[in-house]
Order: sequence, then structure tokens, then C-alpha cells
Amino acid sequence: MRLAWRLWGLVVAGACARSPPVTPVVLAPSRPPSPPAAPPRSPPPVWTTAVAQADTLEGLTPRVLRDGGIPAADRQVFPEPYSVVDGVFTFRGGPTRAGGAFGRVPRRPVALELAWTHVTARSRPPWYGGAGWTGQPALVRWPAVVRHSMPKLSPDFQRDGFVEVIQGSLDGRVHFLDLATGRPSRPALVTGNPIKGSVSLDPRGYPLLFVGQGIPENVPIGLRVYELIGHREVYFLPGADRDAPRREWGAFDSSGLLNRATDTYVVGGENGLIYLLKLNTAFDPIAPSLTLAPEVVRYRYQEQGVAHPGVENSMSALGPLAFFADNGGMVQAVDLRSFTPLWGFSAGDDTDASLALDVSFARPALFTGSEVDKTGPRGFTHLRRLDALTGAVEWTNSFRCEGALAPKKIDAGLFATPAIGSGDVAALVFFTLARCPGPADGLLLALDKATGAEVWRLPLPQYSWSSPTLVKDEDGVSYLLQAGIGGRLRLVHAGSGREVTSLALSGDVEASPAVFDDMVVLGTRSDRIHGVRVVGGR
Repeated sequence: MRLAWRLWGLVVAGACARSPPVTPVVLAPSRPPSPPAAPPRSPPPVWTTAVAQADTLEGLTPRVLRDGGIPAADRQVFPEPYSVVDGVFTFRGGPTRAGGAFGRVPRRPVALELAWTHVTARSRPPWYGGAGWTGQPALVRWPAVVRHSMPKLSPDFQRDGFVEVIQGSLDGRVHFLDLATGRPSRPALVTGNPIKGSVSLDPRGYPLLFVGQGIPENVPIGLRVYELIGHREVYFLPGADRDAPRREWGAFDSSGLLNRATDTYVVGGENGLIYLLKLNTAFDPIAPSLTLAPEVVRYRYQEQGVAHPGVENSMSALGPLAFFADNGGMVQAVDLRSFTPLWGFSAGDDTDASLALDVSFARPALFTGSEVDKTGPRGFTHLRRLDALTGAVEWTNSFRCEGALAPKKIDAGLFATPAIGSGDVAALVFFTLARCPGPADGLLLALDKATGAEVWRLPLPQYSWSSPTLVKDEDGVSYLLQAGIGGRLRLVHAGSGREVTSLALSGDVEASPAVFDDMVVLGTRSDRIHGVRVVGGR
């Protein structure tokens, strides 16, 4: 019988004052200053001694809603690495939300080459097919024992080294493709509703797929979980949750994280709840069979004076802590062992982009930014670095943006998740802005991680919601892949902001790419999924 263990979520007292506008210094991309060296990496923090700032927790009253008998002290620390199998398993690769690429691109890349195109089906307008925001595919090189346990997989692809593309689409289907050729590797999986977010896979390499639906069309909307042996739905988490503070909207654009050490899955809902699912997975690759018996913990919260608790971004995690933001602009840190809030911070406006987590500093840092939505149509997007253990603002850099109210409401600011620099660009963090400074403009920025100062900028002729994806060549030199409205995919030298090359694709791009070695996979709004090869120089 369903147990109701109720525990109220957060109420953050007071919003922070809006940061004053900052006029950045524009530096020529061809001659940027040498970025300062990143601070040395420190040992991981001792979580038992991390304490919250008292002022951030004034007025916060925790409450949790719970099914089943999940122990409150169940260890919730995500192991490193996130996955034990080659590939990209969730939006931006894992708990830091700073990746999206596996492997290396060729040395000194000089070109982007269209390798293949797959045409999806269509749902009703205005969604049609292809991929929307955030729309990143999962990429996986299946272990042989798992590959042979999936009879739906075509015999043509039962080969060592096979990498599968798993792309959720606005046509309401999940498409399975061969990374090398773009050929369908098995029948598409019909979910019944358009898929706007990014699918996620089990990082243990189990044939278990999580699909959040973004648009209610034909069937009840929610999070659907499929085993990929017989393509059966093994669990449905309805968005129309009676315990949700926002019952009228049940989308799941968020891409969840699976803790392979605890067999738990954590994900945010646009209904205003955070879910932790104790899956109780039983997988037998020989039989073959896969079953789940999920138990559910729901974390509910409320911010005084804000009626927009829905979570569209994908949670980040470090140790037992999870970090997320919501449509009201509240950024939170929650201890997943007990669902105890550590801190809360009001960003001042809707925050849909996922928080990118950097552990290269003496203390872990979060990079985040707001939209110009509730404060629109004209205003400032505030890009920030927060202390991940306290929520303290370490710097803010603000940029003027302009959306619209007519003929329809259009928001501006940050929709793309930041990219965290490493190696040769360890001192930089990269942001992509939409409709900044004008309603048609885009902007790719490199900021100094330590100070927030602008190092270089690359103006884009059209705006972008697609997240910049950092890749490294065989020499360790960093490049950014940046797509956007208009369908152009750019390869940018990350240290200087110099555009190396670009490729015109069919259809506007809202989705974010995933990369496996030299192959980039990216969906567009013209019912297309494209495979693009990065070509190296001599």
C-alpha cells in the first residue's frame, strides 16, 4: 500500500537584488589575452563538514513525499566515472553537465563533413519531427553480452565496435541509428507524445532507456522507461501527479541521472517535483530479461511569492548533493541522502539552462545564467559563478538582451548550458546567449572562470539555444561545436574564438549535439537527424 511520508520543500525568503548591468570589454577574437592558469585541483570536499549559510535557509521548511521503504541514509554519491561503458548517456554526459563528447576529434580539424541524414516521421504542427530543445541524443558502444541480448537490434549491427545513436524526436518516436552510416539499427519506439528533451540511458550498459515527454498530444504525459530487449514500457511516472504543486503541466524535459552504485534515478519534473526512483532493477542478459519495481521519493518545495516551480533543466550532482534551478529562478542544492536543502539562491528570473559544475577549484563552483522572461521583454541576462557548497555569488557578468511581447511572447537570455573549459582552456567557461543584444542576435562568449571577465566573444548572425560542446583533438587542443537557428554548425577554436569552419544543415537547430570520436550527431527542426564528421588536417 502506498505510504505517504510527507515533508514540505523549500521556501526561500527574499530574492536577491538584481545585478547592475555590466558593459563587457570586447576583445578581438584573433588576439585574446593569455588566460590565467587554473587553480590546482584540490581533494574532494568532506561532505560531513559542509554547512549551509544560515541566511539562505531562513523560512525553509523541508517536506518529502514518499512511497515504499527507501532508507533515508541510502548512500547517494555518484561514482566516478559516471558510466562504465563508452558513450554519452545523459544530457551533457553526466553529473557535472559539462560534457556531451566522448573520445577525441582528429588532429588540427579543418572541416565539417555531412556523413549522413536520417529523416524522421512527423507529428502534428507546430512540432513536426526532428529534434527540439534540448534534444541531445544518447550514444553507446554496447558491450557484446548486452548487444546479443537485444533481439530488436538488426543482425547487421551485431558487430564489435558498433555504436548506436538513440535520438528522441518531436515526431513522438525514439530513433535508433548506426553512428557510422545513419541506417536504422532497429525499429523506432513509439511513445505517443512529442519528445522535446534529451533521452538518457543506464550508465551500467543495461538496455534501459528513460524518455521524458515534453508535449501532451495522444497519451498521458510523463516519464516513460523502456527495456530495450523487447521494447516494452516497464514504468510510467505520470506528470499529472496529485502531489505536484503544478498539476496542470506534467512535462519532463529534464534528463535524469542514474546512480549505478545505488540503482537510483533522480530527475526533475516541470510539475514542480524532484523525483528519486529506487529502481530495484533485475537484468539477466542470458535469459534475456529486465524488470523494474520502482519505489518513489518526491521532493516538493515552494518559494514565497513565486508561482513557477517547474524544473526544465537537468540536475547536476557532486557527492551527495544535487543542484537545479526552476522557472521562478530559484537555484537549489539538496542533499539526496535525506532530501535536506543545503542552500537556495534566487537568480531573479526563469532559469532553464542546466547548471555546469566545475571541480577544478579549491571549492567546487557552479556556472549558471538566467533568461529575460518574467523581467522581459528587454533586460539583462545575469551569468554567475556560485560556490557549490554555500550558494554564495562569486561573480556576476550581465548582458543586455531583447525578446518580444508581440505578436507572441519570446524570451531571451541563456537557454544553452555552459561549457566548462579544461586542459588548454582550463581558465575559461563558455556561454551561448539568445537574442542578445538584439532580438535576432546570438553571442558565443568565453569568460574567465576566476573573475567573470570577458576574454573573447563571437557574434552569431542568428540566436541559439543549442549548448556549446567542447571537444579536444588528438593533441589536446580544445574546440567548440556551436549550432543555432539558421542551421549552421560552427567549429570554433576555444582558446581564441576564431571560427575554423562551418557547415550548413537543413533546418533550424535548437537541440544540442553529442559527439563520439570524430562523429557529431545533431537533430534539426526540419525532420532531420544529421551525422557530421570532423575532418582533420594533414
